[in-house]
Formats: sequence, C-alpha cells, structure tokens
Amino acid sequence: MYPMVGGYGLFLLFSLPALLLGLWAQSKVRSAFNKYSRIRVYTGMSGADIARRILDRNGLIHVKVEQTKGMLSDHYDPRAKTLRLSPEVFNGNSIAAAGVAAHEVGHALQDKKGYFPLQVRSAMVPTVQIGSWLGPIIFMVGLLMSSSTGTQIAWIGLILFGLTALFSIVTLPVEFDATKQAQEWLVTTGSIQVSEMPGVKQVLDAAALTYVAAAIQAITTVLYYGFLLMGRNRD
Repeated sequence: MYPMVGGYGLFLLFSLPALLLGLWAQSKVRSAFNKYSRIRVYTGMSGADIARRILDRNGLIHVKVEQTKGMLSDHYDPRAKTLRLSPEVFNGNSIAAAGVAAHEVGHALQDKKGYFPLQVRSAMVPTVQIGSWLGPIIFMVGLLMSSSTGTQIAWIGLILFGLTALFSIVTLPVEFDATKQAQEWLVTTGSIQVSEMPGVKQVLDAAALTYVAAAIQAITTVLYYGFLLMGRNRD
C-alpha cells in the first residue's frame, strides 16, 4: 500500500525506479525459466529426483519432497521439514527445474547447519506478515490525524512496515547462499553436467535479482513514508 499524500512527484521519485526494476527482474525470471525449461538435462532426472539425491547425500533423509500448486511456488518449509516444488519443477527434467529444485534444497541444508540469517528470517515471518499490511494502514491513520498522538501512531505504522524492509534485506544472504550451494551440489552429485551449469546460473541469477528488487522496493517505500512524516512534522 503506497499513500499518495505529498504529491505524485514525490511518490514517483521514490517508487517508480524500484517498480521498474521489479518488473524487469520478473521479466528476466520468466524469460530464463521459459528458455531453460525447454532444455532437458543430460541425466534426465526430474527436479524431485535431484532434490531427493542431494538431500540424501547430506543425510537429510527425513526431509520430504512434495508437489505443490502454482507456478514457481517452490519453497522449503523449515517447520515441517518439507521441500515443496511446483509441478513444473517437481516433474520437469529441464535445466531450469534442476536449478530451482537444488536452490530449495539449499535452504534445507541451511536449516541443518543452523544458518543464522535463515533463523532470523524464519523468526520474523509472523511479525512481517502482520506488519506488511497493517503497518501502512496505521501509518495513514496517524498521518491524517492533526495531533501529536497522530504522529506517534504514524511512527508505529512506519516501524511495523519497516520490518518488511528489514526482512527483505535479511532474505538476500539467505537466497544468495542457497544459490551457491545449489550450484555446488548439482555438479558434486552428478545430477547435471558441468556444461549445463551456465543455464542453471542464468536461471538462479535472474531469481536472485527479484529479491534484490523486492528489497529496494521495500526500502524506498519506508523512505517515502519517512519523508511524508518529516514533512508533516515541519508543517
């Protein structure tokens, strides 16, 4: 939610570059995934097979690999110790499917090792889920109140939404590390050939860019809120 108080010029100054970056990142992900989802890996292994092989090689036999609904809805659930892969990745035997599956296994490996950024991100999830939608509402209510109490309420909303930006920043090392591990284990386990790695890297690098874009969008939104609040205090 982006409040439009303060003029469209200020809003566009903060939001438009980040929005354009986000759209470009999403376009690169779709393009890379579509391209490499048509190229079969030499081993013929599906994403589910590759995930299972890497997990077992690391002693994570107890981690389940399940199919979930939705396109590119792949994720690792640290509470359920379950890897959930979209149909295209679970059943696909393409370079794109191999890269995405291995990336999600990377999160399971982080969980096994007690990777600190992952622990922080997991702990923040409940608060961020609330703050991402409630923070802007509280902020706007406070901003529209012409009193010192309104200013205090606006600050509460800003802090709540600020947790979203912090979450997106913490997410970056988590995703980058998972990608690094994915590339290492795909070759180590013989799931793909070295010659297929450039395609995997292109898919995962494009996905990583979306997280960078999300972080920039969250940060610029917090800055926009802050400018509105400081402008109110000057008035």
